[in-house]
Amino acid sequence: MSKDQVTIEIAAPPSEVWDVVGDFGAVGEFLSGIDTFRLEGDDRVIGMFGMEIRERLLARDEAERTITYSVVDGVPVEHHQATLAVAPAGTGSVVTWSFEVAPDEMAPIFADTYAKGLKSLQARFD
Repeated sequence: MSKDQVTIEIAAPPSEVWDVVGDFGAVGEFLSGIDTFRLEGDDRVIGMFGMEIRERLLARDEAERTITYSVVDGVPVEHHQATLAVAPAGTGSVVTWSFEVAPDEMAPIFADTYAKGLKSLQARFD
């Protein structure tokens, strides 16, 4: 199993960034490459890369500003869990998207997708 993370600084207060990141349904507003998106209870279904990917919300911590979810269908993984975290950084924020995935060969794909997602999130606050 591979573990990795991508991080970006955003010139906005953590509370404002968390308003977006902490909303499980808001990923459709900033993750690049999404063709379709819908919420179904604690699942979000994302159409991208010619696939329909189902992700399930596992935990959301308002005080710590973290949200954790798992890919449960649509991607050839044995295991996946990811956490988005928002923390203060000077007058702005730092957002970290950490993940673990198996098989290891999937790690670069997730890292690239998440890095692009964070760049899109950052642009939202520019």
